[in-house]
Amino acid sequence: MVSPATELVPGGLKREQAGSDPSSANEEIKSCSVPVGRDRQRIQIAATTRSSTASQSIGLPPRVTRSRSSSSTFQIRTSTASPKRSLGQIPRRTNHSPSASESLLRDTIPPNLILLLVGVNPGIMTGTTGYAYAHPSNLFWKLLHSSGITNIRHPPSDTYKLPELYSVGNTNLVERPTRDASMLSRAEMDAGVLVLEAKVKAQRPEVVCIVGKSIWEAVWRVRHGRAISKQEFQYGWQDHSENMGRMPGSDWCGARVFVATTTSGLAAGMTRAQKEAVWAELGAWVVQRRTEKALADCP
Repeated sequence: MVSPATELVPGGLKREQAGSDPSSANEEIKSCSVPVGRDRQRIQIAATTRSSTASQSIGLPPRVTRSRSSSSTFQIRTSTASPKRSLGQIPRRTNHSPSASESLLRDTIPPNLILLLVGVNPGIMTGTTGYAYAHPSNLFWKLLHSSGITNIRHPPSDTYKLPELYSVGNTNLVERPTRDASMLSRAEMDAGVLVLEAKVKAQRPEVVCIVGKSIWEAVWRVRHGRAISKQEFQYGWQDHSENMGRMPGSDWCGARVFVATTTSGLAAGMTRAQKEAVWAELGAWVVQRRTEKALADCP
């Protein structure tokens, strides 16, 4: 006698096909409860997992995940498990940066210089080497030469020779080195203005050259208690009322101020020709003044 064929119905139940005894089939169905809700979902997932496992001849059974689509129906996805990083391996953001390192650059401000150059702060390479404007992209040494302030194009390693050779010194508004000046806070720059004034009072250079607009903006802000307007700002010589280092009752009227362009290679607001034109004006005065002093020293 041939056994009646059976088929699966929802819920994993068996039902005999036509030709079998209807009463026995009904009894078999009645003897089982139809799973609903989460139980029904688990059965469906288990059935799919068994089917997937049976189709693989080698290897571990695939990982089964369940996700709900926007239509609230469940879908089965198989994926290969990937290794997870522990919490100790997750990269974490830190506040450490090379800008926090100490600068090796030192001021060169002997008394009675013809010219004192004031930068905003050392760059990373300058802070590391101890030489002013050391990065190759910086135009400082090129502009000193093209303007006539120096007779040759000196390398940054000649930083400490400039006072003796040309009566030219160097300092900065802020000592802390950074990748660029935008990383400095307003408070740092404002505090540097008072330090700069004290240096100028003590050493009395003839002229202070501000190397960059942002430095003069800080000086103006501290002196006048407000930001400088576009109409008030200008490159070149500033009014005598803005002389630096003046002291009431002193016979010294202070150092004249010249605002030059920044020499940073990161600044793109002006062309090189425009920068050279501003520096040439300062250079012409330096050459003339150096000549006058040389003649005065002759017997």
